[in-house]
Amino acid sequence: MRLGKDLLNKPIYSVLDGRNLGAAKDIYLNNDLTQITGIFTGQEGMIRRKTYLIPRTAVVVFGIDAILVKNPDVVTEEAEIEEAAAWVRLSKLRGRGVDTPNGTKVANIGDIVIGEEGNIAGFTLAKVHVDGPVADKGAIARSTLIDTGHTDGIMTIDLTLAETTDLAAPPPPPPVKEEETPEEPT
Repeated sequence: MRLGKDLLNKPIYSVLDGRNLGAAKDIYLNNDLTQITGIFTGQEGMIRRKTYLIPRTAVVVFGIDAILVKNPDVVTEEAEIEEAAAWVRLSKLRGRGVDTPNGTKVANIGDIVIGEEGNIAGFTLAKVHVDGPVADKGAIARSTLIDTGHTDGIMTIDLTLAETTDLAAPPPPPPVKEEETPEEPT
């Protein structure tokens, strides 16, 4: 597992011809905060500002020293990818408040924790407002999220689950409903 900040400022190279396509200036996440969806490479223009990105599907590997992409033509204007309007940039996620369903302030988001498949395994915390296991770990698993905070700007977590769930552990299975069993005749 690695942090989102480990990908920032990494050079981006095309595996087709070795061309340097710039550097990762930010990371895009899907609206549910479960996957990396792209890499922000920058903006151009003073009057008609254009934002450029590389979709996650074009990334071959997020390497230790560089990010490798399929070819030099993968850099795309953000406006050309319809769903990109709903994506969240990591820089906008940092500092987002985290609370419980009853409104207890827990912390602010510091960074994302990236799993082996490019999924978001969890979040590191900054400015922790509670004591206990969450403060000791300094992170919460993605599976503890109840609300991502897109509407009100505050993420909501299940604090009890956050205290007992490890980032490396798979999410717990959903509760099983007990079916009523008919009584056997005697």
